[in-house]
Amino acid sequence: MTQLALARKWRPRDFSALVGQDHVVRALTHALTTGRLHHAYLFTGTRGVGKTTISRILAKALNCERGVGAEPCNACAACQAIDADRFPDYVEMDAASNRGVDEMAALLEQATYAPVAGRYKVYMIDEVHMLTGHAFNAMLKTLEEPPEHVKFVLATTDPQKIPVTVLSRCLQFNLRALSAAQIASRAATILTEEAIPFEPAALQRIGQAARGSMRDALSLLDQAIAYGAGTVSEAAVSEMLGLVSETVLIELLAALSAHANDRYLTLVAQLAETSVAVDAVLASLAQLIHRVARRQFGGAPLEDARLEALAHEWDPEFVQLAYQIVVHGRRDVPLAPDERTGLEMVLLRLFAFAPQQQPNAPPVPAGPAPEPAPCATTASDANNRRSACAGPSKRGAQRTPKAVSPGAATAEDGAAAT
Repeated sequence: MTQLALARKWRPRDFSALVGQDHVVRALTHALTTGRLHHAYLFTGTRGVGKTTISRILAKALNCERGVGAEPCNACAACQAIDADRFPDYVEMDAASNRGVDEMAALLEQATYAPVAGRYKVYMIDEVHMLTGHAFNAMLKTLEEPPEHVKFVLATTDPQKIPVTVLSRCLQFNLRALSAAQIASRAATILTEEAIPFEPAALQRIGQAARGSMRDALSLLDQAIAYGAGTVSEAAVSEMLGLVSETVLIELLAALSAHANDRYLTLVAQLAETSVAVDAVLASLAQLIHRVARRQFGGAPLEDARLEALAHEWDPEFVQLAYQIVVHGRRDVPLAPDERTGLEMVLLRLFAFAPQQQPNAPPVPAGPAPEPAPCATTASDANNRRSACAGPSKRGAQRTPKAVSPGAATAEDGAAAT
């Protein structure tokens, strides 16, 4: 029996199950509740963030047998048919393969007829930016004034390529890329429901590798389950994705903080000998330093005790410098003689700029402080100690012997003789 992919099995069936698109959910639910429905919607965003999913939920909300509302029942024949992609009044068209004016003319001709089984006809055109200029021109009039029973939903990953005349006729919603934390939380919920053991750190790795796409994350999760023989562990996910283990990188930073030369060089050689891409190693290291920096500026406590200790031991200035060294090192690695040399030089540069741990100063011995010697005890010592006690006299310092000319000296001698 073929196993259904997680991305299809766990596709959200109502607005409450959507992740990370609260601004879109709020607008659509209010519109459905108050009856202020627009005739054309444009959803933009990167792949796998929910454009097609929102379109299907909207189609169910419009055609649910219980009536138009923000919460489709998901139990009636219309809702189940839309989920199964066999509802006659919900049409999904791929503009990448149906991009000509002839395909658009055929679709607009069908739009004039009344719905067959539902309340509204909903036309979802995916990757709409792939349509030709003539196809866009052909749909302008119908898109501006469609029949009352027709709703258009356009989706694209590149809205800059859509003509302004089309944009002005639609309500546009920009779907946000999901954060790694949102993806990891959703993956944890799915694995808990599927009764599959997992490690939270592994889901965090998958969330980072998905780069904002929930569909990509669930595809990676399927692969990780198969790779780990029914379990999802950090070691297996790191090996599957070609990433270096986070434990090794944390040990590297700990050795850097302790200025342990031998241990640091051993870990550098270990990283250089792995089959992991150098760029992936430096990217993971930059992410760890970023977490330390966030902690120093009031972020949440770090789960790893060693990273938490580094956040307290390092100065914020060195953390910023370390981040710059690693990030700029990713740029400089292609210029090195080979990747191993480039990686080693970046890590050694990081060690060279690490602050030295200063030894503690010896404690000051307890006891009364010695009394200072008197400035002058006898008259004979007064002249010798005058400079140490009172400092040089300004008048004495400025007085210089006056030069006497020979003529003046002779005159004075003559006066004295007389």
